[in-house]
Amino acid sequence: MIAMRIAGFMGSVVVTVLVGVATPAVAADAPAVAAKAAYVIDSAETVHLGKRETRRMPVASLVKIMTAYVVLREARLSDTVRISATDVTYAARNGAATAGLRKGERFTVRDLLYALMLPSGADAANALARRYGPGKTAFVAKMNRTARSLGLDDTRYTNADGMPTPGNGGYSTAADQAQLAQRALADDTFTTVVRRTVHKVARTKVHRAHTWHNTNKLLTRADGVLGVKTGYTRAAGYCLLFAGERGGERVVGVLLNGSSPERRFTTAERLLDYAGDRIALA
Repeated sequence: MIAMRIAGFMGSVVVTVLVGVATPAVAADAPAVAAKAAYVIDSAETVHLGKRETRRMPVASLVKIMTAYVVLREARLSDTVRISATDVTYAARNGAATAGLRKGERFTVRDLLYALMLPSGADAANALARRYGPGKTAFVAKMNRTARSLGLDDTRYTNADGMPTPGNGGYSTAADQAQLAQRALADDTFTTVVRRTVHKVARTKVHRAHTWHNTNKLLTRADGVLGVKTGYTRAAGYCLLFAGERGGERVVGVLLNGSSPERRFTTAERLLDYAGDRIALA
């Protein structure tokens, strides 16, 4: 689109030509995105796609990314956390995804991070929040303070797991979630956890044997994938925060409120390749 404006001033004529060019966020060749909000950015801060990326929305279990981020700054990986009855019943009562933890089991923080991020265990989220608040209310306050410190001004948390109660688990935006992921992926432990497809813990005197599978199917569908996290509630729809290496850059993408559990993975794969092609041409 080309617009022209001609204006007279003190006998002179000024001609201004405005050339409308499609921005990277709305490029015509971008893959179709069925999710209500989406955002794709690389480590050079180039935006490859944006769709309602600043709209505040519930993000379901993507909340657990902040939970892990706070824990990694509060805890030692060798710390031991005891699972309480409340941790177990909370997850069961709310129909949340769990890691199958039982009352009285004790795990290292390192193992609980796998329980949190792979099967998306609300039981693990509550155990960690209870320990490192200390108490869940104090932990959520830490999550919100951390969000402010990172400049995530459109993000608010109400719990450590993203479940609907209270307040749909809070809200965030696709843009804020992408920025959080960039910061979290700078932590080697976080990256190691979220790119693992399966994590096993052997039986010991303090816990049973557990095998946790990653809900992020993108890890086995595309090369160079770094994680990061799936999410779903009725209010949030099907969500996915994903990352991968493309053209020497780390690409991070967010899909919020999708209608299909499978489409989020196929869409993410296309978006990674799309961003990779753009990086190669830059």
